[in-house]
Amino acid sequence: MTQTSETVTWLTPAAYDKLKNELDQLTGPMRAEITQKIEAAREEGDLKENAGYHAAREEQGKMELRIRQLTQLLERAKVGEAPEDSGVVAPGMIVTVAFGGDPDDTMVFLLGSREVAGDDDLDVYSPQSPLGRAIDGKQIGDDAQYELPNGKKASVRILEVKPFTG
Repeated sequence: MTQTSETVTWLTPAAYDKLKNELDQLTGPMRAEITQKIEAAREEGDLKENAGYHAAREEQGKMELRIRQLTQLLERAKVGEAPEDSGVVAPGMIVTVAFGGDPDDTMVFLLGSREVAGDDDLDVYSPQSPLGRAIDGKQIGDDAQYELPNGKKASVRILEVKPFTG
């Protein structure tokens, strides 16, 4: 299968397992717990004035959103070892870029998903972001342009590309 950054998220086996375990907790014990909280608050009476009920419903909404996010992410995930050290920018790679080609104005980040980075302190840019789309498939030494939120163009030069090993 060809990996396209529009539809696939690259995950290490450890990252996949961690996210799968989180999803299992959310859809099992935690879902049951929040349902019990809502039911207990509902039994207290008037729902308009019941802060516990509203807090539990808000918590339930956030949890269901996370469940949907994890389900979608895991369905699209490509699980495997780190990508090849080919010098080509792709999801799962740590990329060093120089803004405007200036070697003194650099940034290092993971092209991928925040879930892939886990607890790592690394900045993460999505392959679907303007910068991510501009550099995907580029090689060391290549220049790329992308549009900033204000409509102006920015350019970067790829200085280094290496696999993220997590």
